[in-house]
Amino acid sequence: MSHCKPKRTSHQTLLPLGALMMAGLAPLSQQALADEATPAKAKELAPIKVQADADKPDGARATTTRVGKVLQDPHDVPQAVTTVTRSIMEQQQVGSLKEALRNVSGLSFNAAEGGRSGDNMNLRGFYTFGDMYLDGIRDTAQYNRETFNLEQVDVLRGAGAMLFGRGQAGGVINQVSKTPLSRDQYKLTGSVGTHGYQEATADLNKVINEQTAIRVNAMQRDEGNWRRNPTTGSEPEIHRTGLAVSLGLNLNTDNQFWLNHYTAYGRDNPDYGNSFDAATRKPGERLPASTYFGNDKTFDDSDTSITTLVNEYRITPSTQLRTQLRSADYKRSYWAKTPNLSTLPDAVGGVGGNVARLLDYRTITLQSDLSTKFELAGMKHEVITGLEWLREDSYRKALQNYGTNTAPDYRPYQEAATGTASAFTSDSYAYYVQDTVEFIPKWKATLGVRRDQMDAEYSSTTSPKLKYGENSYRSALSYHPTDDTHYYVGWSDSFSPTADLYQLTVTPQPPERSAVLELGAKWLVMDGDLALRAAVYQATKNWERNTDLESTSSILTKKRRTRGIELEAAGRVNEDWEVFAGLALMNAKILEVAENVNSTTGAITSANPAYAGKRARNTPEYTFNLWSTYQLNYQWKLGGGVETKGDRQAVNPSGTGAVPTLNGVYYPNTAPSYVRWDAMVEFEPNNKWLYRLNVKNLFDKLYYDAVYDNGGFAVPGPRRTVTLTAEYKF
Repeated sequence: MSHCKPKRTSHQTLLPLGALMMAGLAPLSQQALADEATPAKAKELAPIKVQADADKPDGARATTTRVGKVLQDPHDVPQAVTTVTRSIMEQQQVGSLKEALRNVSGLSFNAAEGGRSGDNMNLRGFYTFGDMYLDGIRDTAQYNRETFNLEQVDVLRGAGAMLFGRGQAGGVINQVSKTPLSRDQYKLTGSVGTHGYQEATADLNKVINEQTAIRVNAMQRDEGNWRRNPTTGSEPEIHRTGLAVSLGLNLNTDNQFWLNHYTAYGRDNPDYGNSFDAATRKPGERLPASTYFGNDKTFDDSDTSITTLVNEYRITPSTQLRTQLRSADYKRSYWAKTPNLSTLPDAVGGVGGNVARLLDYRTITLQSDLSTKFELAGMKHEVITGLEWLREDSYRKALQNYGTNTAPDYRPYQEAATGTASAFTSDSYAYYVQDTVEFIPKWKATLGVRRDQMDAEYSSTTSPKLKYGENSYRSALSYHPTDDTHYYVGWSDSFSPTADLYQLTVTPQPPERSAVLELGAKWLVMDGDLALRAAVYQATKNWERNTDLESTSSILTKKRRTRGIELEAAGRVNEDWEVFAGLALMNAKILEVAENVNSTTGAITSANPAYAGKRARNTPEYTFNLWSTYQLNYQWKLGGGVETKGDRQAVNPSGTGAVPTLNGVYYPNTAPSYVRWDAMVEFEPNNKWLYRLNVKNLFDKLYYDAVYDNGGFAVPGPRRTVTLTAEYKF
């Protein structure tokens, strides 16, 4: 039996969403009649809205983060931090984590690769798939993350291994989940839009008593695409459902508990984009850019389940122990068609390559962090220390083809009868300590160290075991001339063993080691409503691994470096005007080419030395993002934004062959630079109803927002999309 995806939502299923929107028109008509019967007033006054400060969501500026292991203002972290708040995500009608991260400067997107798919980004030119976290716990599975249960997304830039364990030089992306509030709150939203877009969400919070509350978030989203298979009419599709429940127990005491469960299902039709043309080094030149190579049988099925128990025990007013225990299971199975340069797809999937795999990744994590403040020898100390244990169990294998090479037929979770699975099981242990000491007034020094141990067993016959122990360090010097001003210089490093890519070489290579030096400044202006920051940095990585798990060359480069400048503004300019903007300038270079071990002979071969000095792949020289809103009056709000990225190169610099050229000069496959504009209009007639109109890619520009960084293809971004949302609070 062939695989069948759920069909696009019918007109009948649109009735609940339509009813939700139409019901909201009732107060509008009543208000209009009342206005006709009421004499004109000299001045229109906004209704008063009362909300508990503790539960009030942040606007464009985040006021708290736990990305530094303790709850603090991002302004006080001696490292660059960018936070995308729930307010921004709602205004932009963001459904996926990828869409939310468009607001992060210095970030670029990778297309799905031979052995890796799901959320895959570069930050400051370095990959981040091993630096994804959910509430401070590693969340590196290959899946597409949703935002319906997120309060905010914190991006800690630079090496974060001392705080989080093995990782990269670019930074850490930490998703922060919603938890119960201290008051009853119920919100339903319904959205419809072009390309078959339909979404319904619920955010329901109930206070049971003074110490118990529960919060439930749910989501259903269906979405089509502007691209089509010209033979079958098939298109890329998204069909996702999610449910998250958080139960708070013993709240408002010194010993609080939260039991959280998250489950999500995806039934998508994946898109691998358009091929690069070697004659022009651009994507999609010979066939229409709208050509899609998937069909009605291709699929991307994912099933995610995450359960977490959290305890916060306040030992004294200045000492707290926070412990988390998590069990997670990530299942995924997909069959995608890779594009052909010049031949249109046929009706049976015979044109284009096949990427068909199943993955099952399970983790158990125990993490405990102790934070305390005290004064010793006339100096103030803020100490954090902790322990962590992580069990990982991973299984990956190709799917069985029940058809032929010219008419393939793969089915979800039906693994191939032949071939060897790639599997590993590992136990990781870590302990760390960090002290921030105010040694003289207004001056603070931060010093931290972490030790990670890993013991892993692999399905590899050449290197079935791996043991390692690595240290990571973090240091910073901060100067606070006032509470609203923070100048700092920081140095941090990170590491990542071969194990982090779930593959080993014939001869174990040294782990990736990265070091980041950063000089930065942070200011709070407009009475603290607007946060500004600036940073200059240098990030250097040694023994960089290839992120494509199917690659025969595990080492991508021996040494490379990114030097950059970042500017950012987030918050309220005045009572009515909010802004969130970021600029990143990056100079990313390969300093030394790769050295790889031949899997048959064991001989060491070097990549073509001509790659030395060339720009690192998928790293634009500049990115800029802006989102701004203006409150016209108490009912109407206007918003708009722009996202721009420089061109991004797609190349594999680990090979020994000739470097790519065009007209006799070095010229790898390149996704062109682009500028995308978005707009928003919001109308809130009363405290219960809100309507929002979003137009994404306002000028309907064709652009490529993700590249397969080894060089084969690039995926176009969405064309103009119009979405209407109704929100009801009760």
